[in-house]
This record gives sequence, structure tokens and C-alpha cells, in this order.
Amino acid sequence: MTADGEFRRVLVTGAAGYLGRQLVTALAAEPGGVETIVASDLRPLPPHDTPAGVVADALDVRDGAAVRASFRRHRPDVVVHLAAIVTPGRGSNRELEWQVDVGGTKNVLEACLEAGVRKLVYTSSGAAYGYHADNPEWLDESHPLRGNREFAYSDHKRQVEEMLADWRAKHPELLQLVLRPGTILGATTRNQITDLFDGRIVLGVGGSASPFVFIWDQDVVGAILLGVRRGGTGCYNLAGDGALTVREIAKRLGKPYVEIPPALLAAGLWALSKLRLTQYGPEQVGFLRYRPVLSNRRLVQEFGYRPRKTTLETFEYFVASRAASRR
Repeated sequence: MTADGEFRRVLVTGAAGYLGRQLVTALAAEPGGVETIVASDLRPLPPHDTPAGVVADALDVRDGAAVRASFRRHRPDVVVHLAAIVTPGRGSNRELEWQVDVGGTKNVLEACLEAGVRKLVYTSSGAAYGYHADNPEWLDESHPLRGNREFAYSDHKRQVEEMLADWRAKHPELLQLVLRPGTILGATTRNQITDLFDGRIVLGVGGSASPFVFIWDQDVVGAILLGVRRGGTGCYNLAGDGALTVREIAKRLGKPYVEIPPALLAAGLWALSKLRLTQYGPEQVGFLRYRPVLSNRRLVQEFGYRPRKTTLETFEYFVASRAASRR
């Protein structure tokens, strides 16, 4: 780390993923930026897709010995930990997802301490707050993290954040910046959330507005870059201004909005999952009904990052990019 507080050697886990590729490209493109960029992933970036000056490194975060050896070899000042299973494939299971999400983070923390890493930047999620009927209208960083056990990603993000809090108390020498993004959208985003918008109709759960907060993928990258450049610490929600309900989303898409009673939707998902026609079960009703709505006040006022796109602008950008790609 230089005298002005910038970190000069950066290692990124999950560097071949959706956000990882964008972050590595942005780090490499910054004039007068970091001196060393290590892009680590289970399947490292291929040579033709690796920006000039970036070191591609094969790393399985489940292997603690390998993580420690990698960190000793590269001696990063700051580690940006993105490796996680966000959208499980059909061959995935809860144990594998825990090993990557929670066990992998423990391995990264231990390697950071051993290698003298100065700072960890971790991308958590608004899902760590959980999907609960009694969630407040707007969640800020003072609200408890109650990630649902029935949703692996939500549960694991909660577990990781509890681990990080424990490490902050026991190892204050390892600085932490924790970002909790809302639903990330960009020009090429494809996941279980965008699947909800791709049908001929947009489904809603009866009696629930189901508001979404969106964050532009380039704002996620921008907030991480600011943390690397400036060295800020703390836990911050990462979301664009405002929210959009599912009904408003349907209107913006020009598609019919159809509400289904919660009990009927749960029964339908149960039947489809038993027939192996979907990987989603009745627990997904809560995921749709009680979405955590994130306030970005502290992000703007305390961390000093203002998202360049609002929730509405992010969604409109996503829709326009999708339309352009189909022409």
C-alpha cells in the first residue's frame, strides 16, 4: 500500500464470473492504477480474455492450502472476494454451495491473515437481510441480518457476514469493506431474476407489491474501485435510488401482469418441482413476496459513492440493451 492510502497489489477471487471479469477489466484500464492484478478463479480467464498485465491464476477457494499458497506467492495488499455460487446449476447441492460460499470465505480470511493482506473487500448481498413479512419498508445497515435458511444464498450470506463481524472484532488489522448489492442488472445479465421478466406475462403474488431495488453492474464495479483506491471500510447497502414493484415492471415491459394467490402459487411450484420441471419449490413464494428493499443513504453520505443510475434507470437500461441485442 502506498503512502497515499492506495492499494497497489490486488487479488480478485471469482475473477472469471460476471462481475469479476468486469472488475478486472476496469482495474487494468485505470491510468496510473494498481501495479499488480491477480485474477483468480476455479477456471481462470483464458489468455485471449485476460487484459494485458493481469495474472490469471487457477484457484479453488474450497482448498484452504491452495488459497494460502496463492496469497503467499502473490502478496496482495487487498483481496476482492467475489467467489460465490449465486445461481446454482442443476448439478449443484447445498453442501457444495456452503463449501464455496462459507467455507471458501473462511479459507480466504485465514490466508489474508497469514499473508499480511491489509484489506478485504467482500460482496455480500441484500439477501443477507432475509425475505420476511416483517421487513421494514426500507432496510438500512442498522437492521439485523436474518437470511432465510430455506434459501441457500441468503442463508450463506448471513453466515458469512456473521463470520466477518467476528473477524473484525478479533483481527482489526485486516480492514474490511462489505458491500450488500440489491438485484444487479447490466446489459448482459441472465439469472433467475431476469427469467421472471422473460415470459409472455409477468407473474406477481397476490397481496404483495414485491418491490425490487436494482443496481447497475457498473455501479457495483465503481463502488469496489472506490474502496480499492481510497481504502474505505464498513458495511454498506449498494442500490440505486428508488424501487420498482412487479406491477410497475410489467408496465415498463409492456406485458400483462397476472397475480396468483400465494397458496396456489406454492402448490403449483410444489407440483412442478416433484415432476422435476423446475428447480424451484414452494419456498420461492417468500422470495417473491418479501423482497428486501435497500436504502442507499449510508453508501452516499458515509462511504461517498453515489450510484450513477437509479433503480428505474438501471431497469430501463437493461431492457433497452436486451432489445438491441435481439435486433
